Amino acid sequence: MTSPSEASEETRPAVPYGTPDAPRIAVRGEAHLEVDPEIARIGITVSARGTDRRDALTDLTRRNAAALDLVKTYGDAVEKLETGAFSITPELTKHGRGERIRAYHGRVHITAELTDFTALGELTTRLADLDLTRVDGPWWALRPDSPAHRQARQQAVREAVQRAREYAEALGTTLAALVELADIGAENAQSYGMEAKAARSMRTMAFDAGAPEGAPALDLEPERQHVYAQVNARFTMSPPTL
Repeated sequence: MTSPSEASEETRPAVPYGTPDAPRIAVRGEAHLEVDPEIARIGITVSARGTDRRDALTDLTRRNAAALDLVKTYGDAVEKLETGAFSITPELTKHGRGERIRAYHGRVHITAELTDFTALGELTTRLADLDLTRVDGPWWALRPDSPAHRQARQQAVREAVQRAREYAEALGTTLAALVELADIGAENAQSYGMEAKAARSMRTMAFDAGAPEGAPALDLEPERQHVYAQVNARFTMSPPTL
């Protein structure tokens, strides 16, 4: 059976800002790292055009296969290769009072992800040299499980602890216990895809087919990535003598 005094203690609301016997310190820890990218993505668009639907589709299939085969020759340098949207669209033109099909346009979109940036420059040039092939990118990025993200989080926590200690030292006391540690915005966190899109800087170039045969490989300078981390931390400290 619970005594009246115990019941009153259980229902007593917590004091959010500490007490004179256990003052609280609330601080923010932040970290900003600048690191080299780990992957680079390029977008490849293969096109075909013809007055006959079957011919346009045949040309598109052949050019798509040529682009895929070329990318695959780079072996382990290519971490991911995916085919996205495919379309074959009729182009209409006025013919008397009606319309008729003038031509068919076909497109296939491919995405390649590379980890070897030396191979990236050569591959980009060779792809751009293919007929009716467009290359976009590169988009530089870190992997979702990159150690840089962990390093930034740990650095933010260390900064929060150091900042709290400095406040406590200014009052002539020391920290007693950690009460709370939370990512900023943890209650309304965005999905990884949205966060990565907002945080990742991009450098984009477009290359159309028509480069001279044997064109030298592009010298692509990887763009440094910025990694941020922020935490809120609350500590209790020993009562200072004021």
